[in-house]
Amino acid sequence: YKVLLKIDGMSCSMCEAHMNDTIRSRYSVNKLKSSFKKGTTEFLVQEAPSEEDLRALIDPTGYRLISCTVEKESSEEKTHASFFGFLKGNYRAFTPFPEM
Repeated sequence: YKVLLKIDGMSCSMCEAHMNDTIRSRYSVNKLKSSFKKGTTEFLVQEAPSEEDLRALIDPTGYRLISCTVEKESSEEKTHASFFGFLKGNYRAFTPFPEM
């Protein structure tokens, strides 16, 4: 599932890191990104979280959950992410030049 949270109260990169740590403390995420400029946190999970659980997790941190959108990830997105994730993680294996 692809989860998009609108968060109020993040004002710097440390806030982003705090929100990411908070999400990781409860959920096993595949991809996680927070943006204080956009006021968002996005992540991928195997099981859809409920808005109530997310609110109970986030609100005590001092940030406020404004909205939550949960979408089932399409198989095309999964294939795309898996393919490029593989390349990202193993690009050195394909480079013709040795590391210096």
